[in-house]
Amino acid sequence: MKCQREKFLLQRKYAYLNCAYMSPLMKKVENAGVKGMRLKRKPFHIGPEEFFKETETVRLLFSQLIENDENERVVIIPAASYGLANVVHNLPFKDGEILIADEQFPSNVYPWMALSKKGFDIKIVSAPQSTTRGQDWNSEILNAINDRTRVVAIGHVHWSDGTIFQLELIREKLDKVGGLLIIDGTQSIGAMPFNVKKYRPDAVVCAGYKWLMGPYSIGLAYYGPAFDHGSPVEENWINRMKSDDFAGLVKYQDEYREKALRYEVGEHSNFILIPMIHAALKQVLKWDPKNIQEYCKMLTTEPLKELRELGYRIENDQWRGQHLFGARLPKSINADELRKAFTKHRVSVSTRGDAIRIAPHVYNDEMDMRKLLKAMKEPILAQKN
Repeated sequence: MKCQREKFLLQRKYAYLNCAYMSPLMKKVENAGVKGMRLKRKPFHIGPEEFFKETETVRLLFSQLIENDENERVVIIPAASYGLANVVHNLPFKDGEILIADEQFPSNVYPWMALSKKGFDIKIVSAPQSTTRGQDWNSEILNAINDRTRVVAIGHVHWSDGTIFQLELIREKLDKVGGLLIIDGTQSIGAMPFNVKKYRPDAVVCAGYKWLMGPYSIGLAYYGPAFDHGSPVEENWINRMKSDDFAGLVKYQDEYREKALRYEVGEHSNFILIPMIHAALKQVLKWDPKNIQEYCKMLTTEPLKELRELGYRIENDQWRGQHLFGARLPKSINADELRKAFTKHRVSVSTRGDAIRIAPHVYNDEMDMRKLLKAMKEPILAQKN
């Protein structure tokens, strides 16, 4: 794969290595949103079928991305927190342990913390301070699963440093104790291969404005059979049976639409955001997450070698995503001085926990990596002088 910068409107003077924070909009995604806005000028062109047609396509595209054969298990959500609220609202347990990885994104922590008031214990597994951090962390998570474990709520990769979690092994351990696997795919799906048949999650939630390359305030969720008969956190008309019969909407229905469709957010037919996420998903599938991983690895291999030689601590390749990784600072480097260097050289990254989070994508190139290296070397060179 070659650099895809021409599909974006990024300024050359900035090195945007921060897709984990928010992806830039592609030109085609922006155009789809503008077209959707213009459609509202002429609402007489918006027939009843338009409330369903494009959302079905988005459902299909996301299903292809996660290798799901049942489109009715994919729904439109406004945020990962909304998708998780439906999970927490419908847990088939009265008590037990909820296991989470330490320092997860708050939206995958607060819903579970709320359950501590309802008879559940929250077990947090922290990352060990070892030279084989990723491998050891996975081992500790697997060892923490026991007969009281009801849920493991975790990302495919950790949001702050890209540590990969062994979802397949976690699933196998949960099968033995009857627990649920709930995955926040926000920082992996779209940039990293994901297969629901392989990992067999009970639910997956994914915000759309990062690696799915879509706009803010829209995302996708997958709900497995464990949630087929639950009650959604909101009651809206479009999630009920026969909702496509506009003339019969006053014939109120007791039944929801099949499988996961009961969990979609109200007004999910959004005529601006849906065309945008549609265009984004088509491009992501065309790129293929496997190719995105390979491109990011090619782009970062040599720069990361240099950073390690300078004393930065970065997880071993097999235990982190190629698109998202954390660089922990040598003790000799002042974090404030490094932040100033990033600002000076117009390098956009994020600080998450004790890691500098670097998140490249296919719009980045060697020039961006040179700017990153220059900024990260500057505090070290300043000390020597």
